[in-house]
Amino acid sequence: MYGSSTQFRNWTFQDDREIANLRKQANADFINKFSSHMSGAQRGSHFLNVEEERQMVHYYENSLKEFCKRFRDPRDARIKMPLSVMTTAQHYFKRFYLYNSVMDYHPKEILVTCVYLACKIEEFYVTINDFVHNVKGDKKKAAEIILNNELQLTQELQFNLIIHQPYRPVEGLLIDIKTRFQKLQDPERLRPYIEDFLEKVNLTDAIILYSPGQIALAAVTTAVSRLGDNLDQYVTDILFPGDQKQHLANLVLLKQSEVSGI
Repeated sequence: MYGSSTQFRNWTFQDDREIANLRKQANADFINKFSSHMSGAQRGSHFLNVEEERQMVHYYENSLKEFCKRFRDPRDARIKMPLSVMTTAQHYFKRFYLYNSVMDYHPKEILVTCVYLACKIEEFYVTINDFVHNVKGDKKKAAEIILNNELQLTQELQFNLIIHQPYRPVEGLLIDIKTRFQKLQDPERLRPYIEDFLEKVNLTDAIILYSPGQIALAAVTTAVSRLGDNLDQYVTDILFPGDQKQHLANLVLLKQSEVSGI
């Protein structure tokens, strides 16, 4: 499924350099568009550079996460936003700013639009009025902003709206471990650590570099390590026997990203 998806074809990149070049181009395109009358010194003082844009995007990625966690249906406060909605929204937000500048589109406005669109795609039904109930400030203005931006966001995403997430591969791995690697006692105790890993990894570029299955495996093996257990034999002898070493190399890279503070 993932191998034939638009996510794989259009939104999974080869390496960090390719992603960095896209962000650099988006920054340069905006500056060139609005600085034809400025000197070099004026450009430096009037516009954000690539790193400043990236820091702003990362700040709002965290804000998106917190917005989703705080979200409640005003008609029933017990209803929380599913993790799948947050993950899809984070994909949309990250994709959007690969090709656009924060100087052109305010991240706060794109953030709520991403979440609202993700609610539709992930079938978490909520009306626009109920949705903006969770937005601070002028509710009517917020609704207008979201509805006005929705088509623009969809176009910038190339209408590629289905997101393959790591949650299903995680369930498959846990079932497989229970079945074929019974040396690991009570795999269910891994869940809090797996969820913590996935929440953190969504704030990094790993979600547009690796497949959902690779991310799921990194989450499971990291959770096992945090509990002081070892899953090496399962990975090397059962999951990737023989010459499937590239899968292990990707897993190591993902785990190193987590260790370095994703």
